[in-house]
Amino acid sequence: MKLKLTLVFTLLATLAYAQVKLQGVVKDSIGAPLELANVMAINQETNTMESYGITNEKGKYVLSLSKNAKYKLQVSYIGMKTFEEIIETTSDNIDKDITMITDNTLDTVELTYEMPVTIKGDTLIYNADSFKNGTERKLEDVLEKLPGVEVNDDGQIEVEGQRVSKIMVDGKDFFDGDTKLATKNIPSNAVDKVQVLKNYAEVGQLSGVTNNQDNYAINIKLKEGKKNFWFGNVTVGGGSSTENELYIVQPKLFYYSPKYSINIIGDLNNTGEPALNRRDLQGFGGGFRSPNRDSGTSLSLGNNNLGFLATQNDRAQDIENKLAASNFSYSPNKALDISGFGIFNSSRIDLRQKSSVKYTNPNLGIPDEDTDQMTTQRSDIGLLKLSARYKPNINNQMDYDVLGRITKESQDRSLLSSVLGATNQLEENTPYSINQNLNYYYTLNETNIFALEVQHLLQDEDPIYNAILEDKASYENVADNLGLDPDQIGYNINQNRRVKSNQLDSRLDYWNILNDKSNINFTLGAIVSRQDFNSNLFQTLDDDSSLDPIPNFNNGLDTNDTQYNFSDYYLGVKYTLKSGIFTFTPGLSAHAYRYGNTQFGTNVQDNFSLVLPSFETRIQFKKSESLTLRYSMQNQFTDVTRLASGIVLNNFNSIQIGNPELQNALTNNISLFYRSFNLFNYTNVFASVTYSNAIDQIRSLSNFESVVRTNTFFNSGFTDESVTAFGRVQRTFGKIRATLNTRFNYSKFNQFIQGDRSVNESFQQTYTPELRTNFREAPNVRVAYRYAVNDNQQGGRSTKFTTNAPSVRFDAYIWKKFTFLTDYSYNRQSNPNGSPQEFEIWNASLSYRKDRDAKWEYEIKTTNLLNTKSQVQNGNNNVSVFASEYFIQPRFVTFRLRYEI
Repeated sequence: MKLKLTLVFTLLATLAYAQVKLQGVVKDSIGAPLELANVMAINQETNTMESYGITNEKGKYVLSLSKNAKYKLQVSYIGMKTFEEIIETTSDNIDKDITMITDNTLDTVELTYEMPVTIKGDTLIYNADSFKNGTERKLEDVLEKLPGVEVNDDGQIEVEGQRVSKIMVDGKDFFDGDTKLATKNIPSNAVDKVQVLKNYAEVGQLSGVTNNQDNYAINIKLKEGKKNFWFGNVTVGGGSSTENELYIVQPKLFYYSPKYSINIIGDLNNTGEPALNRRDLQGFGGGFRSPNRDSGTSLSLGNNNLGFLATQNDRAQDIENKLAASNFSYSPNKALDISGFGIFNSSRIDLRQKSSVKYTNPNLGIPDEDTDQMTTQRSDIGLLKLSARYKPNINNQMDYDVLGRITKESQDRSLLSSVLGATNQLEENTPYSINQNLNYYYTLNETNIFALEVQHLLQDEDPIYNAILEDKASYENVADNLGLDPDQIGYNINQNRRVKSNQLDSRLDYWNILNDKSNINFTLGAIVSRQDFNSNLFQTLDDDSSLDPIPNFNNGLDTNDTQYNFSDYYLGVKYTLKSGIFTFTPGLSAHAYRYGNTQFGTNVQDNFSLVLPSFETRIQFKKSESLTLRYSMQNQFTDVTRLASGIVLNNFNSIQIGNPELQNALTNNISLFYRSFNLFNYTNVFASVTYSNAIDQIRSLSNFESVVRTNTFFNSGFTDESVTAFGRVQRTFGKIRATLNTRFNYSKFNQFIQGDRSVNESFQQTYTPELRTNFREAPNVRVAYRYAVNDNQQGGRSTKFTTNAPSVRFDAYIWKKFTFLTDYSYNRQSNPNGSPQEFEIWNASLSYRKDRDAKWEYEIKTTNLLNTKSQVQNGNNNVSVFASEYFIQPRFVTFRLRYEI
């Protein structure tokens, strides 16, 4: 592996050395430097653009060219005549200043080549063809090659370190702006321009009064031949593995016209390539944003979904997935836009995981545990959203959205524990929710703007849990405490739960624009919520009858019937002042809280008032360089399940007892962000530091009987703290792009086990350097190395995990017919409980098409070439450290046929 990496780095260094530098200053006729002038060099032998650049604020440009070659130097600037000159390179660098002449004609200057990157106001425009080399098949492949743009492991897009919140195609939302569906499905050959919209405002009327500095959106401009026609592709394929037959069917069809658009995405496969995984679908909020998002109040409705084990990088022993999704938009006239989407996803996943768990403090008497768990998950999720936007004029806009979600899911687990023996568990849930959103924006005049936002959520969750324990002796003490009947073959424990949530969230905003440097914003808002929680615990006996046990603790309460009401009425004010490069935004919000719960004839009520401050200062050094300091105080409230005083089984070895007396918790949050994107030398820098401390944080008191934990909750008087720092530096050198990502996290929190308090400290650091090339003709390579260290001080035990993970990705477009892609990753993790663990994954594919415009493409694809059986993962939680082995799919070989429409 070291030899391979050495050869790759040597090749990259050789390519970088075989370059000469052409540099100079672009000025106008009176000698003033011209910023953002476009400079490009076109190779006269190949007739291709070899290098390009954009001048900085001093008019300076730098191009990297090959030695001993002839180029046409072309310089363009708005309002100036295009400059052209033939130059020849030798082995020496060249200094050349350029003077531009004013163009008094109205004729459009026709350029032979488009600039790869241009700037228009707050919009950064990438010409997609300038970065393609023929190996791209989907939007993700294009975005990864754009300077300043990243696609992370979750398929989400980041620009200059900021996550892109919305993606559009020709100005129309693509599945309500979901970025992963776009990156994985939009065909690359349909992409003409990628427009990055900085300071993006959802509502144009509010663009001048709201803070949109962190809002980034992307608009994909389609090629002319893709408009008013159906386009896309259909992929079908099959193959075999050592265990079963494989299949894949993926139709992707798109239609865009000025009045309406239709997107259809289908996916049917058992190759472990889901278009959307369960986590994506659970987080698919349809673009909803709560009106109270920056009020200072955080109210949790809890998460009563099944405790699904998460797949790792969409890998598992077996994955079958079905997806049918459609998105439409229709504009019958200029004032009205109607849109919506429907998604149905069905998946079945088999997982197997072996774990070795050691508890942090050996003096607590908790035995170490080895487990082998096999799980089958089934999930059917349906989403339907309809939206309407009515904008009769520039002063009025009304939006309405409704999103319905219905789910049917189950999880069947077989667990073998070295402590508790064999256990079979079954969980089922059929929740649904309806979310409605109504917004109205009204501009009275140039200085007075109003906005009304109202959101209503109705949600119903009904998880069912069943556990059958075969080893009665190992569970005897816990069963006795729960009041179970011991005269049975095994312990068959059941629990039904029902959580109903009904929440109304609204706010009315008024902005008064005082002058061109300042404005003041008043907010009147309300959050009104009710949650009802019912649960009952029962034992199924050998004769199929049921027993309602009476526990020997918690006052015999094993059921719940709890109603939780919450209200927050608040008045907020924010003042924004711009002074030179500084923008100051201090704010205050005054809240009147009232909340309480009723259970078992007892009513616990509380009400109080609180003022929450916030502050932001932004320093805009240049248009593309800024530093932002933020402070906010947040008031956090828990959900109904933590207030319920009856016993709740999270699972058979985790028992929860709520506390109806729980209070709110306050957190102080301070963050510092730095961003810089320099188009002159294509250097992208992003750094952030965030500090938070929690006061009266809700913590758990954990008591163990063997490895079975019982948690109760209380407001801790001890302060918990965390510091997170992230940095990314990216620089392009000709055709080579270098990136360094770093992340640091330090946390200190208090835990309480067996009645003892201990302070846990964790320090995590990750370094990921990366080099990648972007040649138009030659093959491209991407080399990365991730080095991570995780230090933990927990109770009486210190642990340290170290991860070394190099990876290489290679792609080549051969003879303009074959596309070869391969990627390899190696992972080695230290194990405090034993010797280091390692695994490696290698994938490859080879495809053929007659030329770039060919309709048919034939592909053979192999995943997990080395037939790796499992991958390892080491880590820790607040009470233990663990080493786990996670089993994955075997070697897959599939043949695929793709037809371009």
